[in-house]
Order: sequence, then C-alpha cells, then structure tokens
Amino acid sequence: MLKIEDLKVALDADAGLVRAIDGMCLSIERGETFALVGESGCGKSMTALALMRLLPDNGRITAGRLDLDDEDVFGLPEAQMRRVRGGRIGMIFQEPSTSLNPVMRVGDQIVEAIETHTELRGPAARAKAIDWLRRVGIPEPERRIDEYPFRLSGGQRQRVMIAMTLAAEPDYLIADEPTTALDVTIQAQILDLLKDLQRERQLGVLLITHDLAVVSGMAHRVALMYAGQVIEVAPADEFFASPKHPYARLLLQALPDSAKRGQALAAIAGTVPPLWLDFEGCRFAPRCDRVMPACHGNVPELQALSATHSVRCRLYTHPEQALPAPAAAAAVPRERQASVAAGRPLLEVKDLRVRFALKKPLFGGSGMRYFNAVDGVSYSIEPGRTLALVGESGCGKTTSGKAIVQLLRRQATIEGQALLDGQDLFTLEGDALRHARRQVQIIFQDPFASLNPRMRVYELLEEGVLALRPELDAAARRRKLETLVDQVGLRRDALERFPHEFSGGQRQRIAIARALAVEPRLIVCDEPTSALDVSVQAQILNLLRELQREQGLAYLFITHNIGVVEYIADEVAVMQAGRIVEAGSADAVLGAPRQSYTRTLLAAVPRLQR
Repeated sequence: MLKIEDLKVALDADAGLVRAIDGMCLSIERGETFALVGESGCGKSMTALALMRLLPDNGRITAGRLDLDDEDVFGLPEAQMRRVRGGRIGMIFQEPSTSLNPVMRVGDQIVEAIETHTELRGPAARAKAIDWLRRVGIPEPERRIDEYPFRLSGGQRQRVMIAMTLAAEPDYLIADEPTTALDVTIQAQILDLLKDLQRERQLGVLLITHDLAVVSGMAHRVALMYAGQVIEVAPADEFFASPKHPYARLLLQALPDSAKRGQALAAIAGTVPPLWLDFEGCRFAPRCDRVMPACHGNVPELQALSATHSVRCRLYTHPEQALPAPAAAAAVPRERQASVAAGRPLLEVKDLRVRFALKKPLFGGSGMRYFNAVDGVSYSIEPGRTLALVGESGCGKTTSGKAIVQLLRRQATIEGQALLDGQDLFTLEGDALRHARRQVQIIFQDPFASLNPRMRVYELLEEGVLALRPELDAAARRRKLETLVDQVGLRRDALERFPHEFSGGQRQRIAIARALAVEPRLIVCDEPTSALDVSVQAQILNLLRELQREQGLAYLFITHNIGVVEYIADEVAVMQAGRIVEAGSADAVLGAPRQSYTRTLLAAVPRLQR
C-alpha cells in the first residue's frame, strides 16, 4: 500500500507563503486506480511532485509521511530516493513534449530508464525497449526507437512516456493529466492501454485529471480537492451517483451535454482562492450555494459518513442550519427553444481548398510539393446559429477557420469561396476587406498566447476598435470598452491590468471581449474551452450562449469535445483528412451517425457513468 499521512507542502512566493497542500491523507492499494480531481490551482499536480520529491526550488514538504510498504519515502536520502523514483513509483507527466529530452532518441531515453532500475544492459535493454514500444502501440517500433521526439505525434509521444515509465517495472504509477488535449480516439486507446497494463502488473495508479468522464470510467475511488484540501473521498460509483459536498454537486451539474440544451449550465461563481490567505472556516463558503453561519466558524474536518465515504462540510455536522438544495434548472424542450427562422445563410463556404508548400529537398529534386490541409470543404451558417466543426487533430478544422478570417493569405494557397452575405471574402482588398474583418472575428484556443503580454487589457481591446471603428472618438471608445467588460462578466478595473494577472477563464473572457469589440456577426471559436476547468468551461459556454441570444451572433465552433458540441451546436460537420465526411443537424449526426468514422469518433468519447 502507498499511504499519505497529513501531507503539507508550502511554496515561497512574492505574495507570501503559499500552502499548496494542507493536511492530505490518502491511501492507494496495488491494482487500484485512485483519481484525484479538482480545478486548476487546487493542488493536484503539486501532490504528484511532492510524492516524487520533485518540488520546485521554492517548494518544500513541511509535514507528513509517505509510506511505501511501511518505508517512509520522505525520510530517505536522495541517493536512495533515486531507487524509489522510477523504480518503485513511476510518473507520466502532463506534457510529454517538455518531459522528453529533445536531443536524445526516444529509444535511448527508454533504455536509460531500464538500465537504471533493472539488471538489463546493452542489447537486452534495447530489446526490452522495443518490446515496450510495441506493447504501447507504436507502429514499426524497430525503426521508431531511433527517432527523436519531434518526429512523433502528440499521442505517440505520450505512448513513449508510458513505455519509458512502465519499462522500469514500478509498483505504483502517478498519471498527471495523461490524456489532456489528446483526441478522443487517442485518449481512448491510451486509457485502454493503462487498464490492460494495470490488470497485468497489478499497478496502483494515482490518476490526476479534471475530466470527470474519464474518472467515471477508470477510477475505483475518487478524492475531490479544493484550495489545497481534500473535501470528499468516495468510491467512484457513489461519488457520481450521490455527491455529498456542494462543490461536487455543482461540478457534475456544470458538465455540458444534450440534455442541458436550452438551459444555463451550473457555473460556479468566483474562482479558487489564492492559497497564501489565512483561511477561516470552509474554503468553499464564498462560492457555495448552501452556505450557512456554521461555515464561517472553525475549519471543517474530513468526517466519515460511512466506512467508504468521507466529506469536509458543515451540512453534516449542523443539519439544523442547512437550507434546501437548489433545484436544477429545467431544460427547455427543443420545440420551445428560440431559433432563427431558416433563410439566407450568413456565411457560405464552397469547395474550400487550402494548400501549404513543402520545402524543396536540400540537394535538388523534382519541383515544389504541396500538402492539402483542407480539400474541398463546403458548409453554411445562418444568423444566430452554431455550426460545430469536429474531428481529430490534423484534420483541417483550425486551418479552415483561419482561412475564413483571412489569417493564411501569405502562408497558403487558398481556393474556393467564402461568401459573407453573398460577398466572397477571398477576393476582397483594401477598405472592402477591412469592412469584412468587422463582420468576422476569431477566438483563439490559447488566450495567453494570443494576448500581447506587454499590453493592458484596455489597449488590447482598443486596438481592434481603432483599426476597424475609426469613427469613434476616445470617450466613445472608453464607454464601449467599459460596457464590453461588463458584458463578459469582468470588473471594470480589469481594463488597467495585464493578461498575466488573470486566470485562464478570465483571459478567455478577455479574448471574447476583443472579438466582440468591433461588433461582428460571425465568430470563429477555435477550441475556446479545451484547456479550461469544468466550472470555468460552464461560465464561458453560458456567456457564448447568452451573447448569441442577445445579439444574434453566428458561431463556427471548432472543437473535439463532443459534450460541448451536444450542448451548444445546432448543426455538426465531421472532418477527416481535410474533407467533411458527414454533416447535418446535431440531433441527426450525433444521434444516428451514418459514416463509420463518425461512429468510431463518438464511440471513443468518455461518458459519465452514474
């Protein structure tokens, strides 16, 4: 058994002492998958780093024990810790691109782990590395073992990480967001692989993730973290069928699906509090919909409701003060939902083709070669409607969106038509193109990368208004931007702050405000919620839905999250290898798909098992 007792971790920061983990107690048995879930900033990944004693330079373990078969890991000298790290406890890191050495062949990295933690050497270690690459599903492992990481896809790099970790034959495995940002098909393959290897080797797995659907299909037990503390521990089936903590209940209600179309998702107000604060009472109380006077007293303890289910909440120690649980909002029947009458499309894309030139061979060769990223795509979007473009990474979804908003004119050859109110966007120049840019805007996948870190929010929002709305004077621009931040749910003092001062969800709201600043009619949403927590995702989806209802906006929604598609899309187009293979209403495509690729894609989507 791997047993954590009263673990406390602190980090030194400019704002003060950050108590990243505050009194964690958990245990993981061989053959068990224990899931640690919660929002960003709650302490999940810091827990993993603490267990491996890989904390950053400003971090330290201030209390607690980690017993590995009755041996205190935290008390071992570093020389002995190297035996435990990798040999007894393996770890799959969240981002394989930054975890694999870019100047070492993948085979050398796997062999290094094998030779460090087993008795195999030389050709025997290499043979074992090839065997593990084959077991994790890498094609042609005898050839791929000599590749560098950049030559592999994201899913293949994650498989190499799994092979490198498991080739050392650990007893326990820490998997930190092992499938984040992967396509659903690759995610399903990796999760099935972990299940098979766990059964084969009786691995104890600590699965760290914010994807509750993955947890419901993988975990035996679940621990929910909030602001550095574990607030609920339960068997997975009990946790999803009957969550006890108000935070757990709200998280599950915030998950988008087709049953919630026409109603607001249960977004949790506010954000996780900074962990340098001196907390009094319950840390979730400022955001809780069932808060009561007892919540502001002493810090609640984790108490057992049964032999297997524990919760940190005053509802169960002061039931006389408890208010009734708010009823979930009722879904509006499809036939009663507001819709825009069918008419002339706002945007018609006809036979869109996007080609990128490949580099010529260094020592000559025959002519220029091209890569067809988008190959004859056609679709249309009506005002006030949402078309979801779905498919695996590399299928051409983002490329088609960028082509429409004129971001690929210099990088690619674009053919076909994109008719905005009958006017072809691809033929416009000068003032006509500038006017069209007012009508079509884009929200990028990563708001932090798309917002200039040296500009304040006011400057970021004003930049587009200055370029595309020159008739507005300074006072009118100020009024407009103040109204805009109100509209996206930010305080007006946000205008004077820089992007790094905001959370991921707040930065995405800034990106939405920037797109709205010039009053567009169509917004291309490129994976706007892919890296967000469940509760923040719910806030953003509610905002997009509200803006569409108020302003009649049309959305081209690019995503691989089928739950989001079920909730927000009116029509769906499925892309594969640059082509649309199936398109139609959301109900038809998702409910009764006709193409085998669509059926495969939907079958791979993890579903919440209640």
